[in-house]
Amino acid sequence: MIAIVDYGVGNLFSLKSSFEAIGEKAVVTDDKDVIMEADQVLLPGVGAFADAAKKLHESGMDKTVIEAAERGKPLLGICLGMQLLFDRSFEYGEHRGLGLISGDIIPISDVIDPDLKIPHMGWNELRFTGNDCPLFKYIKEGDCVYFVHSYFASGCEKDTVAVAGYSADLTAAVRKGNVYGCQFHPEKSGKTGLNILRAFCELKEEKC
Repeated sequence: MIAIVDYGVGNLFSLKSSFEAIGEKAVVTDDKDVIMEADQVLLPGVGAFADAAKKLHESGMDKTVIEAAERGKPLLGICLGMQLLFDRSFEYGEHRGLGLISGDIIPISDVIDPDLKIPHMGWNELRFTGNDCPLFKYIKEGDCVYFVHSYFASGCEKDTVAVAGYSADLTAAVRKGNVYGCQFHPEKSGKTGLNILRAFCELKEEKC
């Protein structure tokens, strides 16, 4: 069973429907006990980092997510949920993240061609970095996924498992042990996204 963390932010029921489409049971929950009993944990998120981080803290789900990761449960952050896994974000100020992966969230405007549109929105190809990632067992390099973001993870090269080109290489996916993140939306990425979620469902708890 997959626990989709409910802290008031994210495409919760779209994600739940995606798991149902591949025959997997998922529950949307803010119950710590349910999350700790789950086989995998998913952290969603859309919107602004500061607001999401505040809601995560006020709900107590920040501690729950960290504890689940420390127990070795497979944890996947999606879009803003991925960004929350990092140390800090510089989206309209400086804000603390969960610190599960080292690095900062910075504007893509710092690195891309100034003539390109922001946000980086639409379909883009994944390019693997060479770091083996079990999330990609059912897809191939060059498969396209759907992005919508104006900020990206920086300073995390050793944990980056895929990038997407947008005049510069933008971090598309990360992995640190049992903690995973996708900047793109698997639930909006057709068959490729469903195959990524299918691979996530097969991940087992890593004993710490």
